[in-house]
Order: sequence, then C-alpha cells, then structure tokens
Amino acid sequence: METTLHYDLGNIYHSFGELQKAIEYHERSLKISKELGDRAEEGRAYSNLGDDYYSFGDFQKAIEYHERHLKISKELGDRAGERKAYLNLGNAYYSLGDFQKAIEYYEQNHKISKEVGYRLGEGRAYRNLGYAYHSLGDFQKAIEYFGEDNNISKEVGDRASEGITYRNLGYAYRCLGDFQKAIEYHERHLKISKEVRDRAGEGIAYCNLGYTYHSLGDFQKAIEYHGRHLKNSKEVGDREGEGKAAYGNLGNAYDSLGDFQKAIEYHERRLEISKEVGDREEEGGTYCDLGNAHFRLGDFQKAIKYHEQHLKIWKELGDRKKEGGAYGNLGCAYESLGDFQKAMEYYKRDFKISKEVGDGAEEGRTYCNLGNAYRRGGDFKKSIEYHERDLKISKEVGDRAGEGRAYCNLGNAFDDIGEFQKAIDYSEQALKIFKEVGDRTREGVAYCSLGNASNSLGDFKKTIEYCERGLEIFKELGNREQEGIANAFLGDAHQSLGDFQIAIQYYKNSAIAFDHISRKLITNDEWKISLRSKYDLCYSKLWGLQFKQGNVVEALLTADHGRAQALNDLLEFKYGFKGLPSEIGTLSATAPDILSYLPSNTAFIGINKEGIVLWVNEKGKEIKTRRSQIDVSVTTYFQSLLETTRKEIGVRVDVNCEDRSLKSPSDEMLAEERSSNPRSQSSRFETKSLQTFYNVVKDPIRDLLHSDEVVIVPQGPLCLAPYAAFMDLKSKYLCETVKIRLLPSLSSLRLIQNCPADWHSKTGALLVGDPWVQEVPVVHGKKPLEQLEWAKKEVQMIGEILQTVPLVGKQATKDGVLTRISSVALVHIAAHGNMETGEIALAPNKTLSSLIPDKEDHLLTMKDVLKAQIRARLVVLSCCHSARGEVKPEGVVGIARAFLGAGARSVLVSLWAIDDEATMEFMKVFYRNLVDRRSASEALNKAMKSMRESDRFNAVKYWAPFVLIGDDVTLEFEGIK
Repeated sequence: METTLHYDLGNIYHSFGELQKAIEYHERSLKISKELGDRAEEGRAYSNLGDDYYSFGDFQKAIEYHERHLKISKELGDRAGERKAYLNLGNAYYSLGDFQKAIEYYEQNHKISKEVGYRLGEGRAYRNLGYAYHSLGDFQKAIEYFGEDNNISKEVGDRASEGITYRNLGYAYRCLGDFQKAIEYHERHLKISKEVRDRAGEGIAYCNLGYTYHSLGDFQKAIEYHGRHLKNSKEVGDREGEGKAAYGNLGNAYDSLGDFQKAIEYHERRLEISKEVGDREEEGGTYCDLGNAHFRLGDFQKAIKYHEQHLKIWKELGDRKKEGGAYGNLGCAYESLGDFQKAMEYYKRDFKISKEVGDGAEEGRTYCNLGNAYRRGGDFKKSIEYHERDLKISKEVGDRAGEGRAYCNLGNAFDDIGEFQKAIDYSEQALKIFKEVGDRTREGVAYCSLGNASNSLGDFKKTIEYCERGLEIFKELGNREQEGIANAFLGDAHQSLGDFQIAIQYYKNSAIAFDHISRKLITNDEWKISLRSKYDLCYSKLWGLQFKQGNVVEALLTADHGRAQALNDLLEFKYGFKGLPSEIGTLSATAPDILSYLPSNTAFIGINKEGIVLWVNEKGKEIKTRRSQIDVSVTTYFQSLLETTRKEIGVRVDVNCEDRSLKSPSDEMLAEERSSNPRSQSSRFETKSLQTFYNVVKDPIRDLLHSDEVVIVPQGPLCLAPYAAFMDLKSKYLCETVKIRLLPSLSSLRLIQNCPADWHSKTGALLVGDPWVQEVPVVHGKKPLEQLEWAKKEVQMIGEILQTVPLVGKQATKDGVLTRISSVALVHIAAHGNMETGEIALAPNKTLSSLIPDKEDHLLTMKDVLKAQIRARLVVLSCCHSARGEVKPEGVVGIARAFLGAGARSVLVSLWAIDDEATMEFMKVFYRNLVDRRSASEALNKAMKSMRESDRFNAVKYWAPFVLIGDDVTLEFEGIK
C-alpha cells in the first residue's frame, strides 16, 4: 500500500513538472519494494525513475534505470514490461542522437508487440522506427514504416491515429522534396482532424501545409496557412500555439520573402507570448530566430545581442545541447563580422559541449563549421582535417546526411588545393548519399562541385553536363542563389570551349539571379554591399566577355550595373522612384540613350584581370574605348602604385602632423616634420608614380577628351587615386588642363539628375568646426584627441563669407548637427576624421564631466548619416580621410557614400590626412569662387590653382587630396544664411 502511495505521488509530481519531487517519491517506492522483495514493483519503480530523469534531460541516467527495468522484466517473464522498457530505451537513445541504437530497441519493442498480438503497440513501434530513420535522413525507410503504422491505424479504426500517420508521411515526403505528395498527406490529416473535431490536430495540419508551401517557395501560400493556424490557435485559446508556431512560422515565411522587418515583427509577438506564458524554452528559441533575422538584415551586432540572450536562457535551463547551438550561432555572427578569432572561440565551445553531452551529430556539425571557417581563412590543410573528423563521426552515428555533407566539403577543400581528381571522388560520394537521403538541394550542390572540379581538370563538356543537372534542380526548388552559382560555372565552361555567346547568356542569367536576391533584401545597405562583393566575379566576367565580342555599349551597361547597386537603391528610396531597371536582364539601352544624360568627356573605368578598359563619351556623340594592358594583378598593381605615390608626395594615409585624423601615438611617431622650405617638397621630378598613373589611365584616352572638364567613374583602388595630380611627360598636372569630378556610377548620376526638382534645399547652411572632443573617451592604445584651432578659424571665415553663425566647440554636438543637417543647402564640417571610414568626431551629447559619453554620443557614423534626410546640394567634409572607406565592388564604402545615399547632391572630401593651415587657405579660395556663382568643380579647380601658385602650400600633398563626388552644383548664396 505504501509503495503504491509513493508511486502515485511520484507520478502526480511528475505530471506537475516537479521532477525532483517525483524522483524523491519514486526512490522511496524503489526502496520499499526492495525491502519487501517485490521484484515487479522494483521494476516499475526503475521505470518511473527512468521517466523522471528522461524528462529532466539526463538521458544517460534514464538509460541506466530503464536497463534495470528491462533486466527485471526479463527475469519475471513480464513481456509487457519488457516491451515498455525497450520503448523507453529507444526513446532515450533517440534523444541522445544515437538513432541506430534507438532503432535496435524499437525493433525489439515491435517484435514483442507483434508476438503478443498488440496491434496498436505494433503500429506505435512502426511509428517510432519511422521517426528514427527520418532522423537519420533515410526518408524512404521512414515512409515505409509510417505506411505500416497507417495500415494498422486503418485496420483498428483509429481515425485520430490515422490522421497522425498522414501527418508523418507528409513530413517525410516534404523532406524528400516531393512537396505535392506532402501536401496531399497533410490535406488528409487536415480532413480527418476536422472530422474528429481535433482542433489541435487541425492547427498542426495548417502549420504543416504552411511549412510545405514554404519549401515550394510559395511563401504567400505559406503565409495563408500559417494565418489559418494563427486563427485556430486564437479560437481555441492556445496561447502557446499562437506564439510558438503561428507567429514564429509567419516570421520565418516573411524572412524567406526578404521582408526581414516583418519577420522581426512576428518573432517579437511570439517573444511577448512566450514571456507571458512563462515558456522559457520558447523564449530562448525566439531569441535565436530574432538573432537570425537580424543576421540576415546584416545587423550582426543586434544578431549577437539576441544570440547572447538565447545563450543565457539555455544556460539557466541547463540545456547543454542548446547552449552549444547558441555558441554555434554566435560563431557564425562573429565570422560574418570578420572576427574569425572570436568565431573560432565560439565554434570550439559548441564543439566542447557537443562532446560533453554525447551529441554525435552536433559534434559533426561543429567540425563542419570549423572546417569551413579554416577554409575561408585559407588554411586548407586544417579545413580538410576537420571535415575528415566530421566524416568519421557522421559514419559512427549513422548520420548519412552528415556523411554526405562532409564528403561535399572535402571535395571543395581538395579542389582549393588543386587535387581535382580527389575532389571529384569525394563529390561523387556526396552526390550518391544526397540522392539516397533525398536531399535535393545538396544533390544540386554536389553536381555543381563535380562540375567545378571537372572544369579545373579541363573537362568542360563534363562540367556542362554536371552543372546543367544542378541548375535544373535549383530551378525546380526555386533556390536563386545556387541557380546563380550554377549559371556562372556554365558560363566559365562555355567560355573555355569558345562558345562566347552562350557563355554571355549564362553569365547574364547568373547576374539576374543575384540581382533578384539583392532586390529581395529591400533597403538593407550592408547586406546588399556584402552580396555584391560575394558575386563580383560574375559581373566582371560578363562585361569582359561582352567587350571582347565587340558589344561595347552592352559591356558598359553591365559594368555600370555592377557599380554602386546598394547606393542606387538608397537613392531610389530617398527620391521616391525607380529610376533604373531592377535586373541586368532588362537592360537594353543604346549609345544614344546613355549619351542623353551623360556629360561630355565622361571616362568610365573598368578593371579586370587583364588590365583596365576605358569607355569615353566623346563630344557627347559616341562611346569609344581604349585598353591599358597590365601584366600583373591589376588590383595589387594599383594599390602598390597608390602607396608609392603617397610616399613620393610626402603623405601617408594613416599619419600626418597637425592634421584632423583620429590617430594613435605610434602614428604620430611616424609623422613627418614640416620642412622649413615647403617649396622643396613640390618638386615635379620626384613624382614618377604620378606620371605612371597618367600613362596608364589618362594617356590612352587623351585624344578622346576635348573640353576643360572630365567626369571619371573609377573602380577599385582607382577610387582613391589623386587624379588632379596625375602628371604628363611635360610635368603638367591633369588639373591644370581640366576640371575633375568623380561619380560612383553612371546610374547614380542619372538618379540624382532625375530627382524631384524641389528635393534639394536652396537655402540654409550648416557650418561645423572644431567640435569639443576633450570629453571623448580614449580608446585603449590611443592618444586623446586635440582641439583643432584652425578648423574653428576655417568655419568662422566661411561664416563671415556666408553671413552664417557656425557651430563650434561644445555647441557642435552630434544631436545638434543631426537636428539641423536635414534642412540646409550647404553642409561644411571641419573636424577629426577616422582614417578607415571617414566617420567624424563631434562634441558629445553628454557634457557633464561625471558622465563618460559612449561612441554613439559623439561619433557621426555612416549609419547616422544614412538615417538622416539630407537635402544639401553640397556637403564639404573638411576632415582627414573623408574620401576613404573600404574599397569594394560597390565602391568606396565610407562617410562620403553615406552622404550621397542620404540624399546629398554632391560631396567634397579628402583622400588623406590634411594640413590645418593649408586647408584654411584652400577653403578660403574655394568659397570665394562659390560665392561668385562658379560651380563646385570650377571652384575646386580654382582653389587648387591658387595653392599651386602659393609659396607655402604648393606641394601636391596640400592641394591634391580634395575630390568632388557626384553632380556639379552651383549655389544661390543670397538665400544661404
């Protein structure tokens, strides 16, 4: 009697989730049954304790107790107890991820159920075997067992169970990629759930139909079904289902549509409900999905924030397995930020936990992540080592999908190191497994890996055969990214075979696919820039081949389409229209179309592996081209030439004395002292690199330029070249014969010119100089910033010319600047600039000495500028390095681009650290010419001329850093106050 009482109390506490209390009572039950010698009750107590520890997540302890129960059941000939013990052991091993061991026990469970004629138990055994094979990735085997379960459910007339079997069959067919079959079974499940009035089952069916349509790429249909699931959950008062499944799935569907903000909105509702119902596990899962959504938005910092909250919850709940998964997500986020060291640290933590909890499959995935990380870092030997470990573990745990993944990664790694036959061998093994387990996406990837390796071996026909198979699969699945990659591989193969027109079409198809992905990213700037960088080679190959085939205008259109894509999207959004075709496949402009909006003497520069191509709008009548052949890596060549140029003219990109750069003490130690005879620095005989620039870039098109202005659309390192100082063989600077300005792309100019007539302000000026930086926190290893007296004098001088009071010192706060910046025609900022991005140090918003301002309180970042509504016709950033940024296929991603993207018509920026006093003199001449109604490019040219003719500041380093980017503007100074 006492044993039964403890047994019942234990079960009651178990049902309430008070597992520690349940264990306590079941242990008492065990103790009494042992004292009484009641082996049957002892076995039952072991079974209950196994259930308690299973629910607790301690699967090893659960296995220990269920094995004791099994032993006693065998001794007593208790076939029912033996059957139950086998079932429980199968479940425990399943939860550990040891699916092969689980299958062994489920088979024993099935065998006994069949022997004793327990048809319902036999069906459940088939179901569990189906689950296990499904987890192994053997979906055909899973379908076979789910089918047997279905037959038995029909035989015994269990309609509810029959519905569940349809659900399982639908899920298995979805994993096989047979989505129509999956929909058929989920609809049967839905029909039965309605018949038996199982509202919960009805909701699950809606959910699964949503999942399946999602897999088909029909996201709108997926949203429709998840919406029905949401409605169902609300009607039955299932708050958990409302948040956990409906809002979560709607979030995931909108994520796939590229509407990441909408996805975040739904996940936030899901988070609210999970907090309300106290479901910490669901809260943790939601943080994970929010982190992933922000990751896809390119907001890696926010992604890290959510994944850290995700990690915190799993630590609190003691779920080591999910804690490891959180570390893996953090590793991915840090890797995307470029912090590979931090990424590796988190991957290793994930790996350590997966070994600790005995999760073989997760351990294999961590090896996969580590291997891919090492591959991206160029350590192919280490990458191969980790993928081989992944392969070994996947084989040990019977994870066929993981085994295929490892073979595929090994194939790619061996291709990287030139062992192409080995790459083919591994890719073939991967392909075989992916076909076996029905993973269509990876099957397509394996075909393309085989094609890539065959291409490396020179077997181009084999490449075409494999990549066409992969392409067919990706089209079927609607996977646009892989479709783009497959098309690019096919373009390479056909180009190698000399089928140039076919190659062009494949490259174009590749670009169309990547354009499609980019357009789905809506207005996320960083993500689009990253995507453009990832697939730059596709655009480069396309325009290069078009050019070789004599399609000069088409090549120009393609090259331009690849430039400043994210910037153009920003401009379209800011100006409220679509100024250009969204995809490269819709481009069909002719030379007259381009000439209609291009200024005469526009020089467009394209860089590829063979050298540079220059397109010139000659006299506004026709497009002509020239080439400059370079026998080494073009990018490296120009980077080296830039470094040499800076040394020759006496500047460094990272240092200067008495300048406006954010620099460290080590920078200052390297700074040059000013010469007592500045004129000696202006020698035109120590500038061979400037002559080299002229010979490579300007001289080939000298006969095509016939006016006093040249508009340049540069690429790569040439975006940072000092064009004004290019020197011909007669030691004459380029700016002595022409006015110069730069454009991010031809498309950008067209958008600016077509913007609404009343968009840009005609009145108002914001002048900012020498912001108070004494309270700006000092970063470790950095020297405190100094005040810039000459910057203050500079804006005061400009203020007198324009009759405008400048913001200086403590008035020049970040909030103060951002408040006024949206309403003026002219913005001029003279302050410290960051040497890498051009971002600007302003006075902090918090001015109390007791408060230490954060970076957000004082630094004017690219994000701050892009959020603002800039309507200035001209922005002058009289700061060091304001033209700088990370050079990407998009262009220079820095503060200057941010101002253009925020709506500025043109910006004047500096290429290197500028001298305070020299800049003061430069700006004096520049503004006097602006006031005289000269355009910005002419005023710039006049200022450079004045400096060259001065005694003190005639050296190139004083006048050549200034660059005008964007449209040429003339200001109406009567209205500027």
